[in-house]
Amino acid sequence: MSFRNITKRFLKPFFKFWYDKKGSKKRTITYKKIELKLFPKVFSPLFTLSTKILLKFIDGLDIKNKKFLELGAGSGIISFFASSEGAYVTASEIAEPALDGLYYNNKKLDANITIIESNLFDKLDQVYDIIIINPPYYPKEPKNDEEIAWFCGSNFEYFNKLFSSIHQVVDSNTQTYMILSEDCNLDAIKSIADKNGYVFKLVFQKIKWFEKNFIFKIENK
Repeated sequence: MSFRNITKRFLKPFFKFWYDKKGSKKRTITYKKIELKLFPKVFSPLFTLSTKILLKFIDGLDIKNKKFLELGAGSGIISFFASSEGAYVTASEIAEPALDGLYYNNKKLDANITIIESNLFDKLDQVYDIIIINPPYYPKEPKNDEEIAWFCGSNFEYFNKLFSSIHQVVDSNTQTYMILSEDCNLDAIKSIADKNGYVFKLVFQKIKWFEKNFIFKIENK
């Protein structure tokens, strides 16, 4: 077992204790003067590497006046940041606590984000210029709204549904980006994409806290 895995296993109970304690309360996070209220059972996005990496990556994209979709928005920090940069933002989500927070913060910030309760692309009916995906990738069945953010189904059902239906919201000009960690089964996810006619192009990677995170651009084969 690697040093990184040993460290993560050791820290897991402390992390769970912190999450159970903090996640049961309303709290506030701030990113570049964007202040959001997090509702109970909504994970703090600034605690994870992936959200921080995506925020910096998006900051380098030309998103002004672009139709921007954050798939599975959670707290919505990426959506609200994109909106502040001039994008026309849609935030999709399925978990009720996250949806409550999105509606609350959208009104509070007067952000004019379109919020849609949707299981992946089920209720999305337009083509977007930019799509950002920070997916659940651990192969286990989610038992509740909190676990939806982490587990993709024991047989990678999330990715099977995603890649079989993403054609509904993309065209040849759409830029679709997905962030994944070395902790996930990259080969299995890429295989599902390949079966549906898509390939992953690595556009960015970062190592932090002994963990590699990758941003892939999803393209047609």
